[in-house]
Amino acid sequence: MCAALPFSLVNGRDNLQEDRRSKPTNFIEEIVEEDLRTSKYEGRVHTRFPPEPNGYLHIGHAKAICIDFGIALKYNGLCNLRFDDTNPTREEQQYIDSIKEDIRWLGFDWKDREYYASDYYGQLYDWAIDLIKKGKAYVDDLSAEQIREYRGTLTAPGRDSPFRSRTIEENLELFTRMRKGEFPDGSKVLRAKIDMSAGNMNMRDPVMYRILRATHHRTGDEWCIYPTYDWAHGQSDSIEGITHSLCSLEFEDHRPLYDWFLDNLGVHHPQQIEFSRLNLSYTITSTRKLRKLVEEGFVKGWDDPRMPTLAGMRRRGYPPESIRNFCEGIGVAKAESVIEIAKLEHFVRDYMNRNAPRVMGVLRPLKVVIDNYPEGKTEELDAVNNPEDESMGTRKVPFSRVLYIEQDDFREEPPPKYYRLAPGREVRLRYAYFVKCVDVKKNKDGKAVELRCTYDPKTRGGDSPDGRKVKATLHWVSAPDAIDAGVRLYDRLFTRGAPDEVDGEGKDFRANVNPRSLEVLSGCKLEPSLSTARVGSRYQFERLGYFCVDPESTERSLVFNRTVSLRDTWAKIEKAQRG
Repeated sequence: MCAALPFSLVNGRDNLQEDRRSKPTNFIEEIVEEDLRTSKYEGRVHTRFPPEPNGYLHIGHAKAICIDFGIALKYNGLCNLRFDDTNPTREEQQYIDSIKEDIRWLGFDWKDREYYASDYYGQLYDWAIDLIKKGKAYVDDLSAEQIREYRGTLTAPGRDSPFRSRTIEENLELFTRMRKGEFPDGSKVLRAKIDMSAGNMNMRDPVMYRILRATHHRTGDEWCIYPTYDWAHGQSDSIEGITHSLCSLEFEDHRPLYDWFLDNLGVHHPQQIEFSRLNLSYTITSTRKLRKLVEEGFVKGWDDPRMPTLAGMRRRGYPPESIRNFCEGIGVAKAESVIEIAKLEHFVRDYMNRNAPRVMGVLRPLKVVIDNYPEGKTEELDAVNNPEDESMGTRKVPFSRVLYIEQDDFREEPPPKYYRLAPGREVRLRYAYFVKCVDVKKNKDGKAVELRCTYDPKTRGGDSPDGRKVKATLHWVSAPDAIDAGVRLYDRLFTRGAPDEVDGEGKDFRANVNPRSLEVLSGCKLEPSLSTARVGSRYQFERLGYFCVDPESTERSLVFNRTVSLRDTWAKIEKAQRG
């Protein structure tokens, strides 16, 4: 699990001194504590979070961030932020900026330890020369397609390239000329000379450098050869003195290659430890696929609230504490599994239930006129801001003769077990009075557009002095005082729990995009206390769910995103499992 969350950046380390004395809670902490006991790294714990700046961070990265930074914090160590920027065709400054913003939003800080693989291009080049001189690397003229063909399969060994037997002198000359830009893009690569018959495909002479004339976001046009991720990653860890290189399980098969590089160079050797990645139902966490959703217009950007990116979740209203608590709650394991998205929503809902103030808003307004309430009169009623936290106090909400309620809260012909408003039926208005429907006005299509009601002035506060009961309590908004707003209701982005599952030939995950993942409502009516709501503020709209003010809001035009509904399906699942 993540270490001791939530915590602040200012006093986090002080809080974590107490946690240092706690027992390990997962296999990574057990390894770290054993290394500390034996002084394997002179008592140091130094981790890193190594994102590629080719997209926005997503919920899967949040788990890695919690583990990388959490382990360092728990054991009074350090955690670097290192951008593995080895592919200039995909990397942009906007991604770097968004990654840093997301990490800080989650509650972590790398302080002055911000690094880039491109910082080490010179050292990586020198180390490549060293491997060539040792006869451990060679320049290959095979094309990318030929390299794949020669590589073999999982059941058949690979074949040596016809250029594998080049002399050390020839390889040194060719690699130097590659560096000088004397050859066309893709015409040559530098490969490690390991074993083309190895059972692990990563050990079959992997590519270390390729020729690529592309302007790098930091080094410009200084280089025309770029290291591969596999060549840069382990050596970058070594240069930074990383002790525990924590990564997701798909890198387990790469570990022997990283070990081979470090051992043959004779440099500092971090310990790589793999954990299962976060797989979430109804969610895709492939950066390549998320980019397709953005570029092909399925969503409105990387921060679209339907996206599983941290930027999207922040815009949707997810509190960072709830994401940290979720990462802690799912734990750290070796075995791959799929976590139900309802569990993440449960942690969001749980946090907001305790911290978000309650307000009243009507999304689909139906006008109500209280015939026996004095015209022109307005009174202020006391409303509780959050029953889970008395310190949040109360607020005043105006009540008048004309109100709005939800269209769904009225049925002219109510079905069985429908207890809300209907002709001749009495209900309670939240914090206000009992009201009874006495007449219905309809439009030419027969749709109810206005209800005429009466109220009982003796039931102020929502209780009847004569003890009569009602079976429903409705939220409402005073019409003269209401403010207008737009509301976006978000559903899951995919219709399948496993979005990559497809039916029929030629279809991919995009065939499972939910066409009804967004519903935009206008003309919603909100209580006047929300007129000063600021971007990012979170609220519970009573009976409707949790909402957040969208960045597109202005003083004259408020826009709210629904963060999550009130219905907690995960809590019901857990209850059933316990039963």
